[in-house]
Amino acid sequence: MPLTVDQDPALPLDAQGILELAARSMFQLFSSVSQGMFLVDRSGRIVWVNEGYQRFLPDLGFSSVDQFVGRTVEEVIPNTQMRKVLETGQPVLIDLLTNQAGTFVVSRIPLRDDADRVIGAIGIVLFDHPETTLQPLISKFALLQRDLDDARRELASQRNRSLTTAGDGQRRAKYTFASFVGSSPAAAEVKRQARRAAQSSSPVLLLGETGTGKELLAHAIHAASSRAAGPFVSVNIAAVPDTLLEAEFFGVAPGAYTGADRKGRDGKFKLADGGTLFLDEIGDMPQSLQAKLLRALQEGEIEPLGSNKLVPFNVRILAATSRDLATLVREGKFREDLFYRLHVLPVRVPPLRVRRTDIPALVESLGEDLALRNGTPPPELLPDAMALLAGQPWRGNIRELRNVLEQAVMRSDSQSIDAAQLERVLRDAGVEPAAPAPVQDAAPVGGADDETLLLRPLAEQVAELERRAIAAALKAHGGNKLATARQLGISRATLYGRLENPE
Repeated sequence: MPLTVDQDPALPLDAQGILELAARSMFQLFSSVSQGMFLVDRSGRIVWVNEGYQRFLPDLGFSSVDQFVGRTVEEVIPNTQMRKVLETGQPVLIDLLTNQAGTFVVSRIPLRDDADRVIGAIGIVLFDHPETTLQPLISKFALLQRDLDDARRELASQRNRSLTTAGDGQRRAKYTFASFVGSSPAAAEVKRQARRAAQSSSPVLLLGETGTGKELLAHAIHAASSRAAGPFVSVNIAAVPDTLLEAEFFGVAPGAYTGADRKGRDGKFKLADGGTLFLDEIGDMPQSLQAKLLRALQEGEIEPLGSNKLVPFNVRILAATSRDLATLVREGKFREDLFYRLHVLPVRVPPLRVRRTDIPALVESLGEDLALRNGTPPPELLPDAMALLAGQPWRGNIRELRNVLEQAVMRSDSQSIDAAQLERVLRDAGVEPAAPAPVQDAAPVGGADDETLLLRPLAEQVAELERRAIAAALKAHGGNKLATARQLGISRATLYGRLENPE
């Protein structure tokens, strides 16, 4: 009788055989070690449930497998994201799912046919009760989260300082042009004008409605100018009583009047020497002081209150107003010669209602700032909420937008904010909400027979396609830049760079 020799099992020699073996082995492994598995077809209907998953059915409201199988996944598994996997074909390898059956760590993997078409998906419950089974990982995550919260609070503390003080005690600008959020044509144009103004030493007059960002641009102009190393000193003329404005501007000599400081007090011109002096709300300056300000600007020297000595200064003037200075000049309420002295480089800051496409980016920026200040996750605005914001007239511009967003965040029990919540905030503020803005589709690149569009420099055409791709991705993701960057396959820093310099 011939001897039989046991042969060791061998791997398939062809690639297809290896893939089939691996797939079969992985499926069996997951089926045995996971807490449960189920399959859905292309339409999202449950077609199979393994024995492990069946123990979750009573908590989901089903007494038998027959009641579960055959129904759409959204009907039977609350909060599932399986539909997204079927639509995109992208797997979700690790995710947290919470519903009435508990909290689970899950995976969702699309299934494809030989033609690489999605024909279904498999859902795998990797862990149930992750608060106990994953306790070491959760503890480490909680520690990292605490460190992140501490860092956020520190950043918020720094942002809250109205002025940052350098080691020499000088006050510095706290914003740059990157702080002026927006890539709309109106926003790009005002940043272009402001950048050009930063290269000059002439006075700049920032014009625009309240809340449009005039002070932010003043900081940015100084930060981009040759005087950036010098102090940035601002004075809000409307906030200082008329009787104190002269002392505020020009300073006070020692013992100038009863109660005055024996050492004297430097005025804003002296404090800003070598840097920039920002005169906010210049349209509210009393006429009695306008002549003295004009003389100081013309002569480059000031005379402190109670002194008979002239003090030279070297200051670049930036001024801003929300009032119509030309009308005030015609009415005799503002000196014409001072107007022309300031109106050398006028920069008109556009209202928010003419740059509505910037609202998603502004909402994201404002939301991140609120999150840093409050130590909370940034809010997520649903598409209907974003459309509502885009349709409002915004009489208070960005300042009003921030107020509405902050109120909505403070009132909401959820991280997500919808249009109904925003409508309540607006009505409580005495504003009747306008209709949401219609969704604007991206403009076509051009007709197939329009060869003139193709007879342009290639770099220009590539830049245009890039802008359209970014705009379409931003729209698809509701202005979320992180999701947009992932969609386009670029870093978030690269995306911000493209938005900051669209040309």
